[in-house]
Amino acid sequence: MLFVILFSFILGYVLIVLEQPLKIDKAVSGILTGVICWVFVSMAPGLVESGMTPESEIGHHLGEIAQILLFLIGAMTIVELVDAHKGFNLLSDLIQTKKKASLLIVVSIITFFLSAVLDNLTTTIVMISLIRKLVPDQESRKWYAGFIIIAANAGGAWSPLGDVTTTMLWIGEKVSSMELVKLVFIPSILCLAVPLALAILFTNHFKGPVIAQEKDHDHVLGSSRFMLITGILALLSVPVFKLLTHLPPFMGMMLALSVVWLISEFVDPKMDNFHVEDRHKLTARYALSRIEIPGILFFFGILTAVAALQSVGLLTVLATGLDAILGNYNYVAIMLGVLSSIIDNVPLVAASMGMYSLPEDHGFWHFIAYAAGTGGSMLIIGSAAGVAAMGMENLQFMWYLKRIGGLAAVGFLAGSLWMLLVGA
Repeated sequence: MLFVILFSFILGYVLIVLEQPLKIDKAVSGILTGVICWVFVSMAPGLVESGMTPESEIGHHLGEIAQILLFLIGAMTIVELVDAHKGFNLLSDLIQTKKKASLLIVVSIITFFLSAVLDNLTTTIVMISLIRKLVPDQESRKWYAGFIIIAANAGGAWSPLGDVTTTMLWIGEKVSSMELVKLVFIPSILCLAVPLALAILFTNHFKGPVIAQEKDHDHVLGSSRFMLITGILALLSVPVFKLLTHLPPFMGMMLALSVVWLISEFVDPKMDNFHVEDRHKLTARYALSRIEIPGILFFFGILTAVAALQSVGLLTVLATGLDAILGNYNYVAIMLGVLSSIIDNVPLVAASMGMYSLPEDHGFWHFIAYAAGTGGSMLIIGSAAGVAAMGMENLQFMWYLKRIGGLAAVGFLAGSLWMLLVGA
């Protein structure tokens, strides 16, 4: 039965990869994969490693999955509310460059550092909303979205709050915040800088000027600045809320959403040519209607399928096998980074934390933080940032693999080489 579960996961993964030629929405493939994997688990309840029934086990995993989905919904709604009030137009006005290459560098740098303060998922949502204001052409926007994914994952890897896996390692006392920043910051920069340089130097896509977006009469509203500041402060409050209360991040995001929602009910757009009948477009209800629900359902399906693999011990077997074959801690970390582009990095890191009893700030844990955080950039479904971008900009799996995946892989290897050379 283990083989059947693994085969079901691989088959579902293939359907996701072939989304375009088969014309089957990735959400359908993701949901089917997750449900079918658990159907087979229910047919062999003795396989569940925890000793619980499949019903109890999936209930346990559903709690973790729901936290991620609620976090995603909250962040998307806040971003949509700010966008409805045209707050991101103010940010786009601050970026004056008209060259494609310069715009790519500026956007990547902002994403890299913002991701360390917020997290890679929220940062990706914010930056893609911003880039929509700067690059009207969707095909060109896909390239920028691809580098936003790389930059967000790289920026999240060196901060204890930037990625869920670094947070796990930090809370689990595997790494300290100062040592994490000290040892992972430079390889994270290389992970972004190398593909950035390659794209600018050797591709024609980032040559020439950006096609300017036409200004409309309601470019900004009287409420734009206030809602932009409110939205950013709300998102920034999420990691602070977690530090102060020790509650899960989704609770902070729900609090932030409720506050922004409440404020939006009373904010006046203050614009002469703003029509009263358009007032509903500034509400949270309307913002919720604009969220990419199929993308969220796809995320649910993938996480559910991975949970099935974790529950029957397949991920633990994989991690143990890697340790036996590779031997060296550093090579295990690199391989786990590569695997994180295929399988969710959370269970992989969780498995590694259970396998090894190394002391805090051992080099292996820092390498894991880097590899698991950035390895997911190699495939579009390898990270939460990638999945969010996939839904927001309709990025196809094969498009990303052909154009961005190789660049991300080179950046990942560049950072890994640094980690090996400095003896992390």
